[in-house]
This record gives sequence, structure tokens and C-alpha cells, in this order.
Amino acid sequence: MDTLLCDELLQEIFHRLRPPSLAAVSLVSKRWRRLLRSSTTSLSLYLPPPYDPTTIASFSSFLSQHHFLTNLSIATSPLAGVGDNLLLSISVACPKLRKLRYLTNPLSPFSLVVISTSCAHLSSISVALSRPLCFHWLRCFSGLKCLSLFFTSPVSVLDSYGVEEKIDAFDAELGLDNLSLSGIVSEDLGLGLLWRNCRNIKKLQLQSCASLGDYACVSGFVKILKGLQELELRACRSIVDGVLLKVAENCDSLESLLIYDGGSQEGIMQFINQSKCNLKRLELRLPLDLDNTHLIALAENLNFRGLTSLRLENCCLVTGDGLKVFARTIGVKLEELALINCDVVERESGLLTALGQDLKRLRKLDLSFNEMMVDKELTLMLASCNFLIELKLRGCRGLTEKSVASMVRSCENLQSVDITCCGIEMEGVELLVLKSKRLRQLEVEQNKLSDTARIVASSKFIEVVCLD
Repeated sequence: MDTLLCDELLQEIFHRLRPPSLAAVSLVSKRWRRLLRSSTTSLSLYLPPPYDPTTIASFSSFLSQHHFLTNLSIATSPLAGVGDNLLLSISVACPKLRKLRYLTNPLSPFSLVVISTSCAHLSSISVALSRPLCFHWLRCFSGLKCLSLFFTSPVSVLDSYGVEEKIDAFDAELGLDNLSLSGIVSEDLGLGLLWRNCRNIKKLQLQSCASLGDYACVSGFVKILKGLQELELRACRSIVDGVLLKVAENCDSLESLLIYDGGSQEGIMQFINQSKCNLKRLELRLPLDLDNTHLIALAENLNFRGLTSLRLENCCLVTGDGLKVFARTIGVKLEELALINCDVVERESGLLTALGQDLKRLRKLDLSFNEMMVDKELTLMLASCNFLIELKLRGCRGLTEKSVASMVRSCENLQSVDITCCGIEMEGVELLVLKSKRLRQLEVEQNKLSDTARIVASSKFIEVVCLD
């Protein structure tokens, strides 16, 4: 068989294999291993110690066998100096690289300049930087579109001295579309360059940030907001209110907003009332900062009438009254609703039924981790949601096979279902696989998948994602 199939046909087969099967291909023969490596475009590797010259040389030799590698993610032990040595090896072995992710150890500006010369096609970089911050190397990446930076090491007065003056002397418009920054503190002086020269940013992500930099940096931050379409603020409690205020005042292009673990009731309300953007997607995980007044304000702001997605998680102060007002006002266009671990789902009987009647255009519904939700509540809601294509019920232990019967009966367009860690047992899983007409993906525990369900899923080309 090894000689009957040509190289091109074997490589096409390899591309269609799933990861568990793909891992065994290299064990068949040397030819198969060579063809697999030469056709692989994406790798995620962990390189264990020691990191001596012999190990680095072997790593470089291994990478050089992957002639078409464009996406590389690497993890190592957190040891000083390792990252720069690895990056120099990558720059020699992977000239076609387009995406690079290495976050274990901070990299030096010198090694980044080197890889920019050797890997001229890089468009996405996710790396860690040590302080003092330096961004001069960015001008060497002419095709860079996506940049993720994780700032490490503590700040010292000596590190920060003179950095701002050097940075301010360099200005060059960067063509970034997507910028993600993690770990900013108030002593970080070099961020002014990014804010001044990233005026084409469409998506901005800030994570675990206590500041936007010093005062000069903050004044430059406004410049990137003009064309901003997506904003994510994760664990940035001390700056959320200020960022939202600047967005409300200076940005009318925002379509998607995500806030996790941060903000205040007043700051969020101020944003809702003053914002002029036509928001399409809103995702909030604010246990003590979101209540009915915010939902009602959303419904009253005419700029938010085009909202198509609302995702709430752990929002314990929201009640059925606020959700009902929101659904009656904006429900005409809402296509996605998530109420994840929101006890209002379990606390107020009949809420889901009322929401279903006002949200008949829903295509995606996520009610995960509402452990006490019962079949009756879900069944009555699904009876009105005939256009659902995606349903997530992970962790809903109060559900049984009765809910599956409702899915099959009311939601004929379902394509993706997640019933992991549910009360639904093997019989319900089998019923779902047998009776669903358009199901394409199912997430469920391994021990709840019967032999019959496996065979039918395979024959109907349903991808089954199993949790061990």
C-alpha cells in the first residue's frame, strides 16, 4: 500500500485526518513521516529542558523538515535566555512562518529584529516582553496585522528612566488591525508609541491592566478609538470606567463590547446613556455591577436597537423583570442569548417561556451551568425558538431525556449541541443523534455515547467531541 499511493494523494488524506489519527501517521513508515512533516502547516510544541546547544540544534533540524509551516506555537520551561535562542533557531528554519506564539519567556528586541528579517511573512505575533518596554522593533514588521504582548517583570525606576524620551523620538504608522496587551501598569512609559501609531486598530484587547500608561500615554489612547469595532476588557477593574467613558465620547464605530470582572454600576450606566455607537454584540461577566437598570437603559437607547447578541455570565443582580423589558424591546433582532450561571433562570419560574415568546429569531442559546433548571422550563422556551442552530446546556444537571425530545420536535435546524455534564443519559444522547436532521456537532461525555450512537453519528457525518 505504501507504494501504491502517490505523494500528493497521501498528503491530501493526511489533511483530512483528525488530530488523534494524525499523530499515528508518522509511525507507519519513514516516507509517511517525511510527507506528513513536509505538508504540515501548523504546530503546537512543548520543548522540555535541557536547553543546551545540542537540544537547540535538534529543535532547529526538526522544524526545518516542515517546509510549509506557517503557524507555530511553542511552550518551554520558564528559564532565562531560552526564548532568544529558540527564536533565532525559528528564524533560520521557518522562513514561511506567518503566525508565532511564544509566551513562556520574555524576548529581547534584538531577537525580534532578527526574526523580522528572516520571516518576512509574519502577520501575527504573540510574545512576552520584559521591562523596560521597547517597541522600536515593530517598525521592522511591515506585514504585521495582529499583535499580542504580555508584559513581565517588575518595574524599577532605573528601568523606566529615559525610556519615554527614546520612544517619543520614533514615529511610524503601524498597520495593525488587532492589538492585545496584558499587564500594563502606571509606570510603563513606552506605550505612547503604540497609541500614537496604531490608528487602524479594529479590535483592542486589554487584560489584567491597571493602567494605560503614564499621563502622556493616556492622552494618546484616544487616537486609536476612531475606527475601533471590537473592545475586550478582562480583569481591568481600575481602568474600565475611564476607558468606557473615552469610548463613549470618541468612538461611534464600536460593534462588539466584552467586559469580564471589572467596571462599576455608575461607569457602565454612563457608557450606556452616552454611547453613540450602534452596538451589535454585548458580553458581560459582572456579578455585582449589572442590574435591571442597565438592561432597561439598553432597551431605551435607540442606538442599541440593532443588538444581535447578549451574553451574561454570573450576573446575580439581574431579575426577570429587566430581562423581559429588554426582550420585548430588542427581541426582534436578537439572534444570540447567553444566561450562563445566572440564578434568575432557576429562581423565576416561567421566565424562559416568556423570553422564548419574545425572542423567536434566536439562532444561538447558551444556558450552561444553570444546574437546577428543569425540563419544563427549557421545553416551553424551545417550543417558540424554531430557528435555533446552536444550543449549549453544559452543566445543566437538572435536565433529562425529556429535553432531548423537545429539541428534536421543536428545533429542526439544530446543528450544534453541547450537553456535557448534563443530566441527560445515554438514551437521550442516542435519541438526539438518531432523530436530529441537521446535527453536525455534538459535545458529550465519552461514557454516554453508545455504539449505536457512534455508528449513526459517523454515517451522518456528525462530529462528536467527547469529554473523558
